[in-house]
Amino acid sequence: MRLVDSEGEPLGVTPIAKALDLAREKGVDLVEISPKADPPVCKIIDYGKMLYALKKKEQSAKAKEMKGIRITFRIDEGDLARQREKAKEFLNAGHSLKIQLVMKGREKAHQDLAREKMQAFVDSLAEVSQLENMPRSTGNQITAIVKPSKN
Repeated sequence: MRLVDSEGEPLGVTPIAKALDLAREKGVDLVEISPKADPPVCKIIDYGKMLYALKKKEQSAKAKEMKGIRITFRIDEGDLARQREKAKEFLNAGHSLKIQLVMKGREKAHQDLAREKMQAFVDSLAEVSQLENMPRSTGNQITAIVKPSKN
């Protein structure tokens, strides 16, 4: 097998027994990285730390995928403009955006007005985004998803 140490330095082609001895000597694990290669590639590394690093990498990638903006039914124009600028900032950075309009109490009786407000907000982002999911009601909120435009 081809052996690589924890810093990424190649140690050459070694037998399995010698690789296991080296791993035990260092107090870490022998992890098969590329089983289909000829010869297979193994790395002397702490397996727990490797899993932790992979998990952190996935979480950071997931965080970059979708951002969120919450607005309310009775939001003032100044606050709406601030949320619009924040949404444009997210979209220009390449993130998808989930927009939620939250309704409380008697506001739920005016879903048509809330839907109009959501549609106006989504339309105001049309120059930097394209609509991925149409606004839809789920309980006390209306949700829409937009993604950055290809321009």
